[in-house]
Amino acid sequence: MFYPGGVAIAVFLNLLLLSKRNKTLADKILAAWLLVISLHLLLFYFYETWLYPELLGAALPLPLIHGPLLYIYTIALTTGNFSLRSAIIHFIPAIAVYIYLIPFFALPTEEKIFVFKNNGIGYETFSRINSLAIIASGIFYVIVSSLALRRHRASIVNQFSSTEKISLQWLQYLIYWIGAIWFLVIFANDDWVFGAVVLFILFIGFFGIRQVGIFNPTISPTFKDTAENTIPVSELETVAVDKVADRPKYMRSGLTTDQAEMLHRSLNLLMREQKVFREGELSLAELANRLNTLPNYLSQVINEREGKNFYDYINTIRIEEFKRLAVSPDSRKYTLLALAQECGFNSKSSFNRYFKKVAGMSPSEYLDQSAQIAN
Repeated sequence: MFYPGGVAIAVFLNLLLLSKRNKTLADKILAAWLLVISLHLLLFYFYETWLYPELLGAALPLPLIHGPLLYIYTIALTTGNFSLRSAIIHFIPAIAVYIYLIPFFALPTEEKIFVFKNNGIGYETFSRINSLAIIASGIFYVIVSSLALRRHRASIVNQFSSTEKISLQWLQYLIYWIGAIWFLVIFANDDWVFGAVVLFILFIGFFGIRQVGIFNPTISPTFKDTAENTIPVSELETVAVDKVADRPKYMRSGLTTDQAEMLHRSLNLLMREQKVFREGELSLAELANRLNTLPNYLSQVINEREGKNFYDYINTIRIEEFKRLAVSPDSRKYTLLALAQECGFNSKSSFNRYFKKVAGMSPSEYLDQSAQIAN
């Protein structure tokens, strides 16, 4: 009953997912994937027990579907959308296999059983090509899904000051698990493979359903007046083109050297006077809106003038603020975590990790060292 139990869990998770309010595109893709997984597992159980032999062969193309579903699920989570036309292309191999097998599906059940019990007799070439295609598909989609997730992580550090909720670490584990299943496909037997699939159903159901929509397309600034030290858009647009700075990375940028300098001064003033870095969920788009400029311009200024991405820039300031607060006599009644949260950090782990990255030691070690120096 192990495999039927896995099917039942997959169906239950699917129903639970479909009943979820405000379903995202990723939720719908996950529901489709769970349906395919449950169908694949059920057909394998029928094959193992020789139940419904008329369905023999129906599962052969399904391994070519899991890789594409992993990839478009990853794309939906990391970008919020995907092109249906481009997605269909990924399923062409599976569709081609189904078309090729139409004559086999039309065979009498007795002949289907004969073919399967004799190691695919009469379909040896197809079996070899299909096996190679399945292996290649698994490896390819694990790699491209990992690359898509890596691009997502590289992107969010340029847009968000806190990435714990949107780094999709669990998705990386999911990709690792799929990679492990494909390893078993290559080197182990079907019992190992589908046993791992049952465990995978539990993993993808629990973490996938718990996952909320995490990606919002970059918000366009409204360019409202927020402070006297902002740079009006009209001013950004009227500076002569021949004053654009010579910056290879930003060759097509409309930001001139003078504008970049003004924006940098405004940014530093905003950080110093309003301490907006203390806002835990501060994003590049929100900060650009307060400075009345474009997110791309602000990102360019931070990259060029500070030598950091947005994430490192904000969190470095937070660390410096923590250092300032921690040595103040008035702060001794507060815990390190309370001080870190006051500076804008959302969790103890992210604070400790980034503090060690900047200072080369833990926060407690830093305070002990500072106390020794003071004495």
